[in-house]
Amino acid sequence: MGSFARVLEDFFTRHGLALPTDQSERLAAGRRRRRLDAVPDPLRLAVTAFDASRMRAQERARRAGTRPRSNHTLETALAILRDLAHFLIAERGKDGWELVDVHDIEAFLNTLPRARKRRLTVLRQFFRFARAQHLVLVDPTRGLTGGEARGFRGVTLTLDQQRGLFRRWTTDETVHPHAALVGMLALLHGASSTETRLLQIDDVDDTTQSLRLGKRPRPVPMDPASWTVLQRCLAHRESWRTDNPHVMVTKGTKAGRSPASTA
Repeated sequence: MGSFARVLEDFFTRHGLALPTDQSERLAAGRRRRRLDAVPDPLRLAVTAFDASRMRAQERARRAGTRPRSNHTLETALAILRDLAHFLIAERGKDGWELVDVHDIEAFLNTLPRARKRRLTVLRQFFRFARAQHLVLVDPTRGLTGGEARGFRGVTLTLDQQRGLFRRWTTDETVHPHAALVGMLALLHGASSTETRLLQIDDVDDTTQSLRLGKRPRPVPMDPASWTVLQRCLAHRESWRTDNPHVMVTKGTKAGRSPASTA
């Protein structure tokens, strides 16, 4: 389905003129199938069973109204298991999950140290499933740690740099309204890019000059500078003549209702 077809689907379903297609689910199923097909034959059966159990859990969560795992999460897990299977056969000479030991897992995790925590989480889930299904006798991930220190580890800006950005976002008319809004909400209100991207018109309260950001329990009051930047962003949105409910609307999302991409 192309972009124009997706826009038409969104329009007709929003106005009750058609039922939504299962396009996204079919695409996700195809991505999972390709990852499963890439797992070497001797190790594929267990990974396929693991994927089927996760899909059943996703469906149960949807029926129960809880938070199901996203398709992206399921696909990422399959990609990690695919990489592990290739590593076991090519580097460790093992073609059965029952042969895997803690040294194999440690060697695999060391191939991408920065992804250690995410990979280890998936491997723990898989080997718990494998042990419950009697595919392995011992969980080789038991006792391993993520090895990452808690807390923020990124680069921070000096106070002078923060003041320079504040002046730029609030006084420079050449700065794009989206850039200014993302910057101001992050700098003064600790908003993540996801919270800003998902911000909708209904989340803006003109009476109290506050925003509902993400899952925060209470509205966030806006200071005068942040409110002014938000008004610039809303004026930019009005120029698109769009029905998209989000505050930040781009050329690629003005015809639909999805949020702006991370890019």
